[in-house]
Amino acid sequence: MTAVTEHIEREVAIVPPKDHTPVIRSLEPSDFPTPTSRDEEFRFTPMSKLRDLHKGDVPTTGGMAIAVNKVPGATFELTSAKAGDRQGFTDKIAAGAWASLDSISTLTISADAQLDESVVVSIVGSGAVAYGQLDINVEKFAKAVVIVDHIGDATYAGNIDINVADGASVCVVSLQDWDAKAVHLAQHRITLGRDSSAKHVLITLGGEVVRILPSVVYTAPGGQAELFGLYFASAGQHAEHRLFVDHSEANCRSNVVYKGALDGEDAHTVWVGDVLIRANAVGTDTYEINRNLVLSGGGRADSVPNLEIETGEIVGAGHASTTGRFDDEQLFYLQSRGITPDEARKLVLRGFFEDLLGQIGVPEINDRVRTSIETRLGGQI
Repeated sequence: MTAVTEHIEREVAIVPPKDHTPVIRSLEPSDFPTPTSRDEEFRFTPMSKLRDLHKGDVPTTGGMAIAVNKVPGATFELTSAKAGDRQGFTDKIAAGAWASLDSISTLTISADAQLDESVVVSIVGSGAVAYGQLDINVEKFAKAVVIVDHIGDATYAGNIDINVADGASVCVVSLQDWDAKAVHLAQHRITLGRDSSAKHVLITLGGEVVRILPSVVYTAPGGQAELFGLYFASAGQHAEHRLFVDHSEANCRSNVVYKGALDGEDAHTVWVGDVLIRANAVGTDTYEINRNLVLSGGGRADSVPNLEIETGEIVGAGHASTTGRFDDEQLFYLQSRGITPDEARKLVLRGFFEDLLGQIGVPEINDRVRTSIETRLGGQI
């Protein structure tokens, strides 16, 4: 073998993966290696703070209290069986949560139902290690808003599957307003039928470590996905959101908008947006953007947009990412008009998030989000 041949073989051996599609999908935690900080998917994650959830075998020590309001056209039930054809998860944490389940929570929006009231699923932790699986099934031509509210304290691995049938439309808001020491790890998987639409909103305000992986799969043409995120990390908090939008069908659309702010020593936010447009996904229209505002020294924002295109027959595709520090000139201007420094910071932060709250379009959560951010900004939580 010549030296030239040896060099070529080495080059082939280190070629990176073709795309960001997960290599392993399984419901069995033993099918996955235990992740470490050397793995690409976990290189930003504080592994020592996950309380061994990444090992996939931490025993349950308690449950989560779940309450759902009654809305005509929506039904909620707990089932003990794990029957049915379910796609495998993509990491050991999610598979471990599935293997540890005692029951599955299922929310069904009946076909043709047009819900006038939001369905609120309250998930309350009491400090225990717990696991969860929430299935949100939106049947044909139904329309609904679902709010999943996480509060209290927990070490929690809880996944959400959102299945949207043909012609249906749903807005799912997942609010992470945990106490300061909570750990929450999850996969949120969205499956879209023909001409269906989903708005997925992540609002992460509390918790020591929150790591959520939303993904979108299109099963037929005409699907539309909007993914919005709003997060605020104060001192010592880690908020991580990793998205994967898999455009595998023709004439589908996706729009991703995430905004985050950091304030305090060792505050850390991570946003990774992976969008793949496959060769057969002609007519795709996609865009993703992430903006971060650093309010003080000692924080770190990691932002990684990735866009892979395998066909030139698309409507449009793009991505953008910006991270900037708090504008001292804005602060000086507001103070010169008699506004205190603390109030000035709150006003600037509210302005940063306000347009995103308008795009989310769920008025009942807006005041709560504003109040929670301002309280945390003041160092009261």
